[in-house]
Amino acid sequence: MNVPISRRTLFQTAGAAALAPKAMSGAAGGWPRREGQNTPKLCMILSAREPSAAAMRRIKQLGVDHVLGGGPPIPWTEADLRAMMERYKAGGLSVSNLMIGGFGNTLYGRPGRDEEIDKVRQSIRAAGQAGLPVIEYNFYAHRAVEGYHETPGRAGSGMLSFDYERVRNLPPLPNEGAHPIGEMWNNVTYFLKAVVPVAVESRVRLALHPNDPPAPVSRGSGQIMGSVEGWKRLVDIVPSPCNGITFDCGVTREMGHDPVEVCRWFGKRDCINHVHFRNVIVKTPREQYTEVFPDEGEVNMFAVMKELVRQKYPRLIYPEHPRGLDADREQPKSGQYAAWTYNVAYARAMLQAAMEAR
Repeated sequence: MNVPISRRTLFQTAGAAALAPKAMSGAAGGWPRREGQNTPKLCMILSAREPSAAAMRRIKQLGVDHVLGGGPPIPWTEADLRAMMERYKAGGLSVSNLMIGGFGNTLYGRPGRDEEIDKVRQSIRAAGQAGLPVIEYNFYAHRAVEGYHETPGRAGSGMLSFDYERVRNLPPLPNEGAHPIGEMWNNVTYFLKAVVPVAVESRVRLALHPNDPPAPVSRGSGQIMGSVEGWKRLVDIVPSPCNGITFDCGVTREMGHDPVEVCRWFGKRDCINHVHFRNVIVKTPREQYTEVFPDEGEVNMFAVMKELVRQKYPRLIYPEHPRGLDADREQPKSGQYAAWTYNVAYARAMLQAAMEAR
């Protein structure tokens, strides 16, 4: 007697892997559109410096081939970086951007900054030797995180809002002090003139993350990357593709600017070295806004992606800041996997559509 075979039975008996080669081969005419040498590349944050096979598999299952994350303490060594990169490579993933830190004296212009800067230069050289293409960093005296608070989104999902009134009158912290914006510009100029030539020599691009939140003043300190004018001034200090920014379309809108126009300005100068892809609804630029799902904010995410594709921007796009979903709340060890999946899937659709439209 012939018994009909269900789809579930077929996959259980034959195995999904047996069907994968045909499914992944792509159709005639170049569809589906794939990431290539001159296209943006989606990434996720690395889960650990020594990842499990399961953690890497979860990233690969979303069609993501690149990861970013925090680097080791400075100074980095080629051996340490290669070891980390090889562990991810074994899982089919490329480590393509690491965040560097540990130079507080440099931020604040204190004694000891020359020793720190030398460690940063060593780290840049190690990155170049290991084949790491981008190093990201921050340069703010204080990050105004005290202004964040959770607000409910659609169907009870978790949103993150910022209100400058919560931090406007907060005093400087003793370990940080207050640093006028002119002083911060002097400090970052000293830093860039010391490290950018090494980055050029090592063929490593530096990406300064914008002030997020871009509050006008944070516990008495100026925010050099809290305005588009500041972003432009930054890349002109030492003109080079190696002296670039992390272009964040969400922060751009938080500051009251058109992300597409800003993306075009920096793209023409080849100084977008990393991209953060997220959306917001703004009440008062720089002072009051809510981070929302990528499909419901004020940023035209498709227009941003089309501009990046038009520029042939070839580096990473990070669909960051996943929202709070019940599926993840019910599984606290999931690492917000459902929310990350939503962000990655949305960004993938935008990327494929933009590549098709060009």
